[in-house]
Order: sequence, then structure tokens, then C-alpha cells
Amino acid sequence: MKISTTALLACVLASTGCSTTSGSISAMSTGGKTVLSTGTRMQMIGHAFAPPAFHDFCAREKRLCSTSGSQKLVELTNSRSAELASVNSSVNRRITESSDMATNGTDDDWRVPSRYGDCEDFAILKKAELMKLGWPASALLLTVARSGWDGHTVLTVRTSKGDLILDNRSSSVKDWSRTPYRYFARQALGVGKAWELIGSAEPVI
Repeated sequence: MKISTTALLACVLASTGCSTTSGSISAMSTGGKTVLSTGTRMQMIGHAFAPPAFHDFCAREKRLCSTSGSQKLVELTNSRSAELASVNSSVNRRITESSDMATNGTDDDWRVPSRYGDCEDFAILKKAELMKLGWPASALLLTVARSGWDGHTVLTVRTSKGDLILDNRSSSVKDWSRTPYRYFARQALGVGKAWELIGSAEPVI
């Protein structure tokens, strides 16, 4: 039976729980240093429904739910690149991956983790850590993708060199179009409670 794109998207957003199976993500590094070359941006193609558990998260964590602000992307200097790599690796080391059911006794629960969490919790903590370093909330967008049949959530960081992904499955920071996921939706710029559908990759000009 052929499944429509709309039906598939609804399925993804309704079940954004994370698989514990690591994705196959090639390293984007040279000599142990993360390489961030000019990449691509996500083309946004319309309104999307937010994952159900996201609404409760926004009610509790308005600051981390927010995408407001005038700075829609960050100039990716060497120091900023190092901050992304450091936060991504640090959170991945500090937090032990665990399902929401095992951690909180619920099917889907978005929150800032302290010791245990699943994919969206990693992404939320990375956003919090980057904001402490002065990164604007408007450039840090929670994003839903698909890995095989498994839902997955990552943090998209909008930079002058493209939309970069911070992922609990990899210590490397990569351009979104160079990850093994099928992307569906992310938070809307300026309106954190709203979500938008993701289309094709657009080159950074």
C-alpha cells in the first residue's frame, strides 16, 4: 500500500521517539578537527504540526522553546565552530541515552536532561548550552527527521556556512544534507511554537 507524504509526516511527528541504534554517519574531520565547509540551507515549504509532546515542553520551558530574535543565523568563525563541536561532544558524553519510558515512565516527554535522555532531550540540552555561550535562540531550531522507520530529533544550527546538525548519534557536526536522515519538520524562525515542513537543500550563496 502506498503511503502519502502527509500520512507519513503525521506518523513521524506523532512518534518522535528515538531508536537506540546508532546511525551510520561518516566523520567530517581532518586531523581530529571538525571541518565545516560551506554547505546548504533547508528550504521551508509550509506549515507543519508540532510533535505532540512539544506543547508540554513549551509550556514548561518557554525560553528554550523560543526562536525569537533578529539574528536568524550566526557567522561561523573558527571559535564558533569550536563551540559547536565542544557542546555537541560534551553533551553526548555526559548524557546516557535512555528511552522516555525508562527515564520518566512516559511514551514521549521532552525536557532538559540531567543524566539520562533520548534524542530530543540531547537536542534541547545542546540548545541550552549554546544559549549560555551567547548563541541566539533564533538560530537554534529543534528538528524532526526519520532514520529508517525510527523517528529522530536533532538540533539545527543556522550559520553563515549552512544549516548544521548537532546529533546525539555522532560527535561530528555536519551539514544537514550530508547526514543519513530524511528530514520532515523543524521549528519556525521567530515563532518557536510553530513548525514548518522541510523541502530540498538550497546552496549557501
